Parts: sequence; C-alpha cells; structure tokens
Amino acid sequence: MATDTSERGLERLICTALAGHPCDPPKQGRTAEARPAYGGVGWTGGNPHDYDREFCIDRVQLAAFLNATQPEAADALALDEDGPTRRKFLARLQGEISKRGTIDVLRHGIKHGAHDLDMFYGTPSVGNDQARERFGQNRFTVARQVRYSRDDTQRALDIGLFINGLPVFTFELKNNLTKQTVNDAVEQYRRDRNPREKLFELGRCVAHFAVDESEVRFCTHLKGKASWFLPFNRGWNDGAGNPPNPSGIKTDYLWREVLTRESLTNILENYAQVVVVKDEKTGRKSRTQVWPRYHQLDVVRRLLASAASQGAGRRYLIQHSAGSGKSNSIAWLAHQLIGLAKDGRPVFDSIIVVTDRRILDRQIGDTIRQYAQVGATVGHAARSGDLRRFIEAGKKIIISTVQKFPFILDDIGNEQRDRRFAIIIDEAHSSQGGRTSASMSAALGKAGEEVEEETTEDRINRLIESRRLLPNASYFAFTATPKNKTLEIFGEPDPQPDGAVRHHAFHSYTMKQAIQEKFILDVLAHYTPVDSYCKLAKTVEDDPEFDVKKAHKKLWRFVEGHEHAIGLKAEIMVDHFHAQVLGHNKVGGQARAMVVTNGVARAIQYFHAIRDYLRERKSPYRAIAAFSGEPEFGGERVTEASLNGFPASQIAEKIQEDPYRFLVCADKFQTGYDEPLLHTMYVDKTL
Repeated sequence: MATDTSERGLERLICTALAGHPCDPPKQGRTAEARPAYGGVGWTGGNPHDYDREFCIDRVQLAAFLNATQPEAADALALDEDGPTRRKFLARLQGEISKRGTIDVLRHGIKHGAHDLDMFYGTPSVGNDQARERFGQNRFTVARQVRYSRDDTQRALDIGLFINGLPVFTFELKNNLTKQTVNDAVEQYRRDRNPREKLFELGRCVAHFAVDESEVRFCTHLKGKASWFLPFNRGWNDGAGNPPNPSGIKTDYLWREVLTRESLTNILENYAQVVVVKDEKTGRKSRTQVWPRYHQLDVVRRLLASAASQGAGRRYLIQHSAGSGKSNSIAWLAHQLIGLAKDGRPVFDSIIVVTDRRILDRQIGDTIRQYAQVGATVGHAARSGDLRRFIEAGKKIIISTVQKFPFILDDIGNEQRDRRFAIIIDEAHSSQGGRTSASMSAALGKAGEEVEEETTEDRINRLIESRRLLPNASYFAFTATPKNKTLEIFGEPDPQPDGAVRHHAFHSYTMKQAIQEKFILDVLAHYTPVDSYCKLAKTVEDDPEFDVKKAHKKLWRFVEGHEHAIGLKAEIMVDHFHAQVLGHNKVGGQARAMVVTNGVARAIQYFHAIRDYLRERKSPYRAIAAFSGEPEFGGERVTEASLNGFPASQIAEKIQEDPYRFLVCADKFQTGYDEPLLHTMYVDKTL
C-alpha cells in the first residue's frame, strides 16, 4: 500500500490520532457522531459544510451541545430552524466572542435574554460523577478543509478544531517530502489569510498552528505580514527543534499529548487568556492573547505533578534562559499551586513570590484576575508583620522583594511553622542561597530559632543547614544562569561513579535554544573586543607574602577602575554610538545603548564620565544609571533617583524617551528585560 506523503495524508494522520478515524467529511446537514476507533484522544469528526461563515461557528455542533445539555433553552432559542430567534441568539453569541474572546465565553458562558447558557463544562473534581458526566457531553470536533471566507468562497483551512461549535484552532500543514516546510505554512498564514476575516479577529480562535512533520509554530493574532509565530517545539540537544520519534513523526506530541480533551481543557482553564494592557503614557488599552509555549506548559505541569506527589519540603531549580517567558511561567505556577491538593487537603497554605520585577507583579495579577478577585487573593508584603496579616486575611499569594523578604519574616518565625509554604524565587542567583535563603529557612523551618550575625564558621554551617530539606516549605527557584552554589542549593543531586555529586536543574530551557529560536540575540556572534594593556612592575623580589595572582587582579582592577581609564572608555563608547549607531540611523534613529559594568561603584563612575563627555560633545542626549541600594560615592550616599532626577520605578519608561540614550547598569536590566529600542551593548566586565 502506497504511503500518502501529501498534505492530505498529514490531515488524515492528525484526524486519525484525534478522533480515531480520518474524518472524511460526511454529507451536508448530518451531525458526525463519535466512532469507536483505536487511537483517538476523544475528538469527533465534524462536517466542514456545517461551518456558518456569517457567525463563525459550527452551527450543527453548537445545537447538538445545547440540545443535549440545556434542552429547555435550546428549544426557546429555536436552534434547529432558520428564523429571527436563532439569528438573534447567534448574533449575540458572535458579539460576546468579539468583545470577550472565545476563552472567556467557554469559561463563563453567555447571558441571552432570560437564559444563562453554559458553553463548556470544565475539568470535573475528583469523585464528582455529575461533573464528569457533563464534561463528557462537551463536543470536541475536528473538520478538514474548512471554507471560512464569505468573500473568497474557495479558500479553505487544512484543519479546524471546534469545542461545542466554537472555533478554537486552525491548522496549515506542510510536508518536507513535497519540499515545503513549516516556514511555508507560516507564509501562507501571513500572505493568504486575510486578517479582516471574522474568523481571524483577535480572541475568536485561541491559536493558529503552522505544522510540518518536524516543527510546530503558533500565532494568537493574525496580522498579515506582521503575524508573529512562536515555536511550540520540545527542544532537542539543548537547542531548537524536536527529538526523533521512534513511534511516528516528530510533531505528533501536539495532537497526542497537548490537544487531548483533558489536556486542552486544562490549558483553557489555567493558561490561555486574553490580557488587557494599558499604556501608562497614552492611557490607551490594547488586548493581547496568550497561549503557552511548550516549555512553559511542560515545566509548570511537571512542577505541579511533583509537588502533588512529594508534598512540601522539596527544592526545584528551573533554568530558563532570557527569552523563555519566565514571568508567565511563574504566574501560571503560582496560580495553580493555590489549588494543589494531596490526600484531600491543600499541599501549600500560602504561595510566596520573591521578585524585584514589577512586570511579574502585574502578570500574576492578570493571571489571577481570570479566576478570582486579585485584591482578595494577592498581597504585597513590604514591611514586618505584612505576611502574618495577609495569611490571617486569607490571601493565598504574597509578593515581596528579595531585600525586604527576610525582615518581613523576623517576627513570625515561631508562628508559621505549622503552615506549609511554596516559595517561588525569581532570578535565584547565588546570593539568594546566602542570607536570604537562610533567613527563609530560619523563619519557616522547624529547626533553629533566630539567625545571629554571621561569622565565617556560621556561614559554613548555614550553607550546610540550607541544604537540608525543610518539611514545611518548597522552593521553586527560577534563574537563567545558575552558578555552582545555586545548583548545589536548589538543584537535583546526581551522584557520579567516582563518588562526586553533581547537581542539575529540574527543568531547562537553554540559552542555546533561545538563541536558535530567535528570542535572544547571540551577543558573541556580533561583538567587537577592545583590548587594554598595562604594565605591572614587581619591585620586591621573592617576597613570600606576595601572591602574584591576587596582586595582578587587584592591580588590574585599580587600573581599569581608575578615573582616567573610565573616562577614556566612556569616550570610546559615546563616540562609537554617535558615529556608528545614530550616524547610520539604527532603529529608525531611536536606538538606545546599554553599558554593562561589573559593580555599582563602576556603574556610577561610568554614569558621571558618560554624562560629562556628552556635555563636552554638546550632545543633546543623556544617560541613566541603574543599580541597587544606596552606596556611598564621593563622600555621600547616592541613589538612582538622586543621580537621574526621577524615581527608580520610571527607569524602564524613561529610557524609551529622549533625551535618554544610555542605560548604565550594575546587575539590573540584564536578564528578563525586553526593550526593542536597545541596539548596542557596551560590556566592561568579565564574561
């Protein structure tokens, strides 16, 4: 028997996996019922002729769902006959989807006249037979060659997926054997799918998939040539793409794992969302639709499964590179940890998120807002006593900063040891495993009382103690670049044959994969080194107290940090930026530069040097300093606000505006910072 290597063959393969049969279209007007066939994951073959192009629904499947689940309302709406009653309801349904999006309509249903209609039944709770029966009444249907356009009636999508008659996904398929790839599918969406079509408006479909037998990409909002397709691949050899599949094609995880009834329902309930973002400058609101990338979905599900089976007292290191979408991953994890249960009781009483990023704060709020009142669920702990008050007030997610968190816990260390905590740490650098982690352990753990001022011996003992799992707290540490200490404290132990113990992350999305998927730029592929030289003279021969290596480091640090050297390097940066970046009209003349330094003192030096040289050049542009704390410089305490002339909270917005073109950083804005205007980076630190 010949193998079908065409797009049609891939259509039939996907439909057979979803529904257990190839979904060859039945005759017009007939409802396709489920056929018992081996291999299906709970979908039913639909009829592309039943797709109503005016209202963008599968009218037959919608009527079948409502007739089966809410028969009185279905009779009142006269769904089985074409008349003004039905048209009025369908117009109402279409309007609600345009306004709220399909995700929200599925979650919360719609109100039409006297009827409150459920449009979908979610995941049943354990032991709830009625809820399980209702969930089974949902109609997950797949239709091939769906003709969607009222104007160009011959245009068809390869596959359309529907839930209870509402469209949720479209597919464009390509096959390498016909010399077409996923890139051609992406181009077909961009070139041939008119974004003005009702089916393609924001929120009506949850995602649009471009698929071949090797890769999957998706887009949540078609915008013609501006459509942004993201990879939905598992990753292979720490890079992009998918691993070989001995049981089939590389991309079959999409329909065999992700799009099963239970899995898709879980995503619609806990991950997919339409977010409204307000521009603080203009006051305008814009909507964006979110669908998780594969590694985000995978890490959250794995963490939830482990925490549900293991309970409190574990530590997890999640090594996700810049460009991985850590903020959404953390928000989805925090939200779902609230309801996590083991043996009929919650695994955690409270979720504590430790972060310095305002964007993460907002994203957690956006995620929670989909399911509950943010004010009642989320609290921001800024001072001593807040954590205790929030716990007593029933707030489940408590957000705090890295600096303030240990002090918040000082006065409640003895009170909360009978509670269980999930502590999510954003950007868990090695310092997080130091005083902060020790303070958390002392406050939340059953062992040890107060932490005294540390001596060298205390520090060693603390590190040993911090490796002991506390029975009432689990740590979920997210970082892009874990140091060895971070791996030892939060990582998974991996004993080696020689007796050594290595540690590795619980889950990884590597920098290599982020670069190959074009989420971050490979800086090392586009850098120009600037060498500097100095001569060190040793005047005391054979001095036993003289450590050559340490001396070279200290002297080199002195030379590189000398005001004269800083001034010369600042001139090189400023001259280069004016001539090679602004002079070539990069980013439409709006390009910004970042200066990365190896410490706060060096950043302040550079800020002054760049500021002074810009004035000397009579340049209209200015610099902004970004660092943590209130260091002493030139005999006085300085802050970001005192140097910049505006609050630190405004740095990210100010760098987007003229006259600011240089952002001088020390350990800030270097990970998780997405600024499209940033064009050039000047690095003066050891890499």
